[in-house]
Amino acid sequence: MDILQRVEAEGAFASVLLSAIPGSALSRPDRGLAQELVLGVLRWRNTLDHFVEKYGGRPAIKLDLPVLTALRLGIYQLRYLSRIPASAAVNESVNLVRRARLSSAASLVNAVLRRAAASLSDLPGDDLTDPLEKLAVQVSHPSWMLQRWISVFGLQEAGSLGISNNQTPRSAFRLNPFLSTRDQTLSALQRSGVQFKQSPIVAGAFIAEQGVALAASEAARKGWIYLQDQASQLVSVVLQPERGQRVLDLCAAPGSKASHIAALTGCDATVVACDLHRHRLAALISICNRLGAQCVDALALDATRELPFIVSGALFDRVLVDAPCTGTGTLRENPEIKWRLSPNDISRLANTQAKLLRRGSLALARGGKLVYSTCSLEPEENEEVVRRFLEEEPFEIVRPDARPDLVTAEGFVRTFPHHHNCDGFFAAVFRHR
Repeated sequence: MDILQRVEAEGAFASVLLSAIPGSALSRPDRGLAQELVLGVLRWRNTLDHFVEKYGGRPAIKLDLPVLTALRLGIYQLRYLSRIPASAAVNESVNLVRRARLSSAASLVNAVLRRAAASLSDLPGDDLTDPLEKLAVQVSHPSWMLQRWISVFGLQEAGSLGISNNQTPRSAFRLNPFLSTRDQTLSALQRSGVQFKQSPIVAGAFIAEQGVALAASEAARKGWIYLQDQASQLVSVVLQPERGQRVLDLCAAPGSKASHIAALTGCDATVVACDLHRHRLAALISICNRLGAQCVDALALDATRELPFIVSGALFDRVLVDAPCTGTGTLRENPEIKWRLSPNDISRLANTQAKLLRRGSLALARGGKLVYSTCSLEPEENEEVVRRFLEEEPFEIVRPDARPDLVTAEGFVRTFPHHHNCDGFFAAVFRHR
């Protein structure tokens, strides 16, 4: 209840708040339930609000936030969780509004949830006539977002993508060569009962079975593994960093790709990791130190402005511009994003991305490779940014070293949650003409 309200009222991120729960505060099963409730409510928020309005007879937006949050929690348990008795789901939600000092709303919450419990055969959106509005309720996404995806990918693909975004993803990870050997790490995971397999998408990545408490494993606690989505790992791989090179990670925080680049080069490279915000760089430094990635140097700068490397002539063999984006490819892990974005955010970010790509290209030495990537599904942030860049700068596309079905006809890497069971990423590889 507290986390959901902070996500809604403060713009906080659920994953950060969930990970900040003290280890002694909850048992492992209760911690898992807390995560399921928080992320489940955020994923299915539009559907839940549809039922709140259907059984409550009033717009969800008119309800006080604690009342609406308690109703969402109650309906989520009733509809999506099978091991919680209906009476418990109703009673706990009533108790939550009383805890919020809104006892006057207890009877409303009780009545709405009892109607919901008696109407589980009702299908989401079955009383709606507008096709887009109906789909938005069925797959719990904003209508404007679905309309965009329908225009780009088609109706069936948009619907499948929406459904996939609401599924709990399997955890992916990579091995950390600085603190343990491959055999030592894999043996530790097996002792912990973690079942895993190698990624079919990117070499060196592994996928854990769904539901495994991977973050609590011995290997994770000791820094022997690092949790990172397969598609995110693929970006560092297509960069093809080599030993002895100078590598620039222009938008590096929180450090997933910078530390991966260090691992791929055996830390026999100079990796300069930049970010605008010092507090985010502090997190990057902490991660790299914990993993033993000692070749990563952190630098705070505004990468939309002139870079100091260019003035000094210290250019790089590899440049990664993993640009800030809408994050529409990561909605499985960060479902709150879809409720915060607006269409204007896409064009605003695309302008920033274009600036970052141009600045990054100026830091690339002759014969080097430049990679532009996002975790967005939107063409304006991806293909369109690349098109504008190629029209204005003396660069050409290099076909990336990736599985053929992940590479588009134009030579870009594209991954999708509903096709590849990983985050939705875009990557383009460039070299000087």
